[in-house]
Amino acid sequence: MKMKQQKQWWIVLMITVFFSTSCSEGGGVNIFSIEDDKALGAQFDAEISSDPATYPILSPATYADAYQYIYDIRDRILDAGQVRYKDEFEWQVKIIRDDNILNAFCTPGGYIYVYTGLIKYLDNEAQLAGVLGHEIAHADLRHVTDQLTEQYGISLLLSLVLGQNQNVLSDIAVGLASLAFSRGDESQADEYSVNYLCSNLYTAYGAAGFFEKIEAEGGATIPEFLSTHPSPENRIEDIYAHFDELGCEGDEIYVDRYQDLKDALP
Repeated sequence: MKMKQQKQWWIVLMITVFFSTSCSEGGGVNIFSIEDDKALGAQFDAEISSDPATYPILSPATYADAYQYIYDIRDRILDAGQVRYKDEFEWQVKIIRDDNILNAFCTPGGYIYVYTGLIKYLDNEAQLAGVLGHEIAHADLRHVTDQLTEQYGISLLLSLVLGQNQNVLSDIAVGLASLAFSRGDESQADEYSVNYLCSNLYTAYGAAGFFEKIEAEGGATIPEFLSTHPSPENRIEDIYAHFDELGCEGDEIYVDRYQDLKDALP
């Protein structure tokens, strides 16, 4: 019986690889389907939501104004027509209460988490829009599944899709907040953040403004979600170069309105 089960496992694996293999936008090969991304994301989101000690998520009912503000930014990005899986992925955004952490991260399938520390650190709405655009790009370009596959292996992730090895969900979920993307993935997410904001009223180089703020304060530690590679200097230059290349004209940063979001947080 054990040999039969093992044989069935490998048959399922090979069929899934054969029928679901697709080239990711980052240039690599992603063996998971869009439905797999959605299934993994839903599982990770459930695990994160069940662990308030690690991820103290603010209640959307209690902090409705803050969530509405965040979702307005998300909707402007999604409605720009540049997000490939706009209608397939969930694109839920959740706020994690921890003022000491400058971070944001996402799961496959478009579940995005932003720490209050990052929101309070930023100066204006355009910067936050740049960060959200960066995270949306990681999910939409399927960088998250690529990196999880590299870190944990195809068979483990596929077993999660199939409802097996649920005992490792917690460990992987905790690791999502510090998932290290490749140089190419980070550069591409920066580029797409500009793409998403270019047709909006925002200054489309909002993510560059975040790097500039860090440098102006003496080179504080770069948060995990933006990594240290490529270097902040190169990323600032590349973001502005792509902004100029696209000819983006939006110049709104919304400083006063952004203070309303900060005031709505605990």
